[in-house]
Amino acid sequence: MSEAIYPPESVYNCIPKEQEEIKNPPRYVSKHKPAVVLEHNLNKNAKKTMGPPKLEPPSPEKYLKKHSKQLEPPQKAEDVPKIYACGVRRPPVPGQTDRPLMGIQTKRDFLQSTSLVPKKPKASCVDTKNGDKQYLENSGLVPKYILKKGYGEVPAYLRQRSEAEQKAQEEYERFVREQNVMPQLSDEEQLAAIEGLKKKWDELHHEYQGLPLIIDTLSKKTRKIRLEEQMSQLQKDISFLERFKTIYIHKN
Repeated sequence: MSEAIYPPESVYNCIPKEQEEIKNPPRYVSKHKPAVVLEHNLNKNAKKTMGPPKLEPPSPEKYLKKHSKQLEPPQKAEDVPKIYACGVRRPPVPGQTDRPLMGIQTKRDFLQSTSLVPKKPKASCVDTKNGDKQYLENSGLVPKYILKKGYGEVPAYLRQRSEAEQKAQEEYERFVREQNVMPQLSDEEQLAAIEGLKKKWDELHHEYQGLPLIIDTLSKKTRKIRLEEQMSQLQKDISFLERFKTIYIHKN
């Protein structure tokens, strides 16, 4: 039977009502939980890293004594034979009655050995307060390579390369003369042409600088454009002549 619903101002609302308990459904528990817990407990002790699980307790008779941890030097045995570094036992000291060997001669020249000049030590410098030193020869503090005989000379491979290039250029020029092809512009002519073009550019630039600031007529505008075109063309020609060393002249 459905519960009756009364308006808010009804007297029936003052009657206490019994509150129903809301029961939650039972929590889910897996059926494999006991097997998982058992497996976890079996492998749990294997992960311990605090030493072995069982140790034998120390005996109370073996208590820590004073100076027991200090190292003691090994005791010297009197009957141990002596071992020499050279491995050979030295001969005994000669007695008082023993006569020395006579007639032994040597080929060593003691006068020459004593009159030799002592070896000159290598030049070095001390660079620390502890006395550490380094040799000056390879330190870079003294000139070494400029004192060589071949210092400043052109290496042999560079001379051979320049000679080969010059020879190839001479053969090419001889071949060109034999084939009667276009003549080549010499260096003097090339320098003279460059100087003439630069001089012409200076004249045009001087004329360009003399133009009025206000370009108000068509003739002034045309003159300015013509000067700019001529100067740009001269700059291209100068850069072309300076870029190439070998230039051929085409004659119709």
